[in-house]
Amino acid sequence: MTATTEPTTVTRAAGLDFVWLEITGKCQLECIHCYAESGPTGTHGAMQRTDWLGVIDQCADLGVRMVQFIGGEPTLHPDLAVLVEYALERGLEVEVFSNLVHVSTRTWDAFTRPGVRLACSWYSTDPKQHLLITKRNTHARTKANITKALAHGVPLRAGIIGMLDDQNVAAATAELEALGVAEVGVDHLRQVGRGIRDRDATVAELCGGCGDGVVAVGPDGAVWPCVFTRWMPVGNVQDALLTDILDGQAHAAATAELRAEFNARAEPQGWGEKCNPDCNPTCGPHRCEPTCAPSCAPASCNPTCSPKCGPSCSPCAPDGRCWPYFQ
Repeated sequence: MTATTEPTTVTRAAGLDFVWLEITGKCQLECIHCYAESGPTGTHGAMQRTDWLGVIDQCADLGVRMVQFIGGEPTLHPDLAVLVEYALERGLEVEVFSNLVHVSTRTWDAFTRPGVRLACSWYSTDPKQHLLITKRNTHARTKANITKALAHGVPLRAGIIGMLDDQNVAAATAELEALGVAEVGVDHLRQVGRGIRDRDATVAELCGGCGDGVVAVGPDGAVWPCVFTRWMPVGNVQDALLTDILDGQAHAAATAELRAEFNARAEPQGWGEKCNPDCNPTCGPHRCEPTCAPSCAPASCNPTCSPKCGPSCSPCAPDGRCWPYFQ
């Protein structure tokens, strides 16, 4: 009798590469543009330590390359160090997206582990302008911890969110570079959460990479195509396995809606001469290129031209994505 083998089924979950783990909605700051609407009154949600460990296990089993701990402010979560170390043990790369206002000794120990990197937002060389955006006088503390992270050899990238008419983005970029930050990105205001100004949050506010090998898990276990698509929940990890959510009808419908929107963007909205067409013909804040051209290399690309999403403003790399994603 000849043995037969069932054909291997390729699922959407199998292509998952990067996962945001939004472990808290609590933050010391109340930034005027916060897509998550985080602040001091936020909570850690319904997810417990064991829940997050289980999600990390699922990520590792699915072949995810990197997880990013984000919030809110992840350093406020009592289990951050434990979760970081467990993710490393499971073979995942780790990035922590922090405002770097306060980092405990225990957390610094986790940050300095091989395989961990940091990301933070930055706004201005002017502490008063920083205060206007974050609602807290924390400019000096964040700057000091950026310096400390670099001194400890922790890989760190920073992003500048442009939202004020008199915000000197070039000066802020130069300040970060002078501190030793090698990767600096610039994004525009996205009208999501507290960023809403004159229109509701819709897929038009997104860069074009949502749901493409990425997914986000929130403090209450909700799963979204990315951290910006909070009005598009596709399941909850407290009710189902991540693989089943990603292969479910809700996720399929959400990603189909996203793809339809992104594919409809026929005309690139670039940033003029700053956009290098040889690297990314559709570079810009509202249009993404599915892949970077094979000839694209950091030396030939303008930092404002991202290979996949303009908003990330990272130097060119084959799998770069939108801020706050890391390539």
